[in-house]
Amino acid sequence: MNWRKLFQVLGIVAALLSLMPLVAADFWWIRIFDFPHLLLTSFTFIAIVLYFFVFKPKFINDYTYILILLACFGFQLTKIIPYTFLYPTELLEIQKVSNQQNDISLYVVNVLQKNKDQSAVIKDIKDVNPDIVLALETDQKWANSFRTELQNKYPFMVEQPQDNTYGMLLYSKLPLSDTKINFLVDKEIPSIETKATTSQGEIIQLYAVHPTPPMPQHNPMSSDRDKELMLVALKAHENDLPVVVMGDFNDVIWSDATQLTQRIGKLLDPKKGRGFYNSYHAEYFPLRWPLDHILVSNDFRFVAMGTRPYVGSDHYPLYLKVSLESEIKEEQPVQIIEKQDWQRCKDQMSKNGMSSFLELPNQLRDLMN
Repeated sequence: MNWRKLFQVLGIVAALLSLMPLVAADFWWIRIFDFPHLLLTSFTFIAIVLYFFVFKPKFINDYTYILILLACFGFQLTKIIPYTFLYPTELLEIQKVSNQQNDISLYVVNVLQKNKDQSAVIKDIKDVNPDIVLALETDQKWANSFRTELQNKYPFMVEQPQDNTYGMLLYSKLPLSDTKINFLVDKEIPSIETKATTSQGEIIQLYAVHPTPPMPQHNPMSSDRDKELMLVALKAHENDLPVVVMGDFNDVIWSDATQLTQRIGKLLDPKKGRGFYNSYHAEYFPLRWPLDHILVSNDFRFVAMGTRPYVGSDHYPLYLKVSLESEIKEEQPVQIIEKQDWQRCKDQMSKNGMSSFLELPNQLRDLMN
């Protein structure tokens, strides 16, 4: 067997798969390659090292191959470096000294509907003791267990149990108001919109989402996922309250769709400069990437974040504690929304007449006319 040729072929395959998401198409077999970006980056790096130290380049074809791999590796790094310690944090650290009255803790877990170990999830929630809990893939069985175990500590709740793996349960210690269960894109796919009032009387706008992934057994296109995220981003953009968007996005944070959601929504990512916080797949280490996210407006400051231990699901729970410090929000500016961002937003919203769902920002309305 010619190992040199084999590694050349495998290296080129890794490069091509990394570049696949650059194709402007919503087909699942293209968008799916956003997910294993960490794995492909690692493979490219290993291929470069092995080629240098094992095969020792001799011919012009060898150097051409290495240059192609190095260019691919450079592109791959630009996607993931923002989520390492080499990049500055986007959500800044807390400024106030241990004023816990301003702290808000958030917990999101995709329980895996068929997971029978409900006690493990409930125990972890009790151990963390967050202010707000979002549980996804929850049917009536999960709703009954959660209500029995959590209602004393979490008297405010929004429950939308479903049997199609898209049920949602939201439990809160903070009073909730103006609650809506929306079906923004599909009558079977809910999202939650509600306001939470802190102990200091501050009102926070919460959006909870769990769109369909671009996979053949769920949805052969990424269009519905991207449209739902964009609709929520537009709601966040128009909202003057402190905003939290949380859930299983069924998308990695470095993808173009989620990056656009963050910019349009004027949201900050606590993962930037801190780590990937891979939440899926909990049972297969090589196939692990960040699917669960909590994005916040610049009214908040970072206190703590982490993934939680295994609870019998294919997802690890994700936990974030922030401090509400709206009075110094201007110290951490959000990303600038460029004209091309609004154009891409327009393209998403124009699909199937989605622009009729909410009042559009002036910048987008001008583009759509």
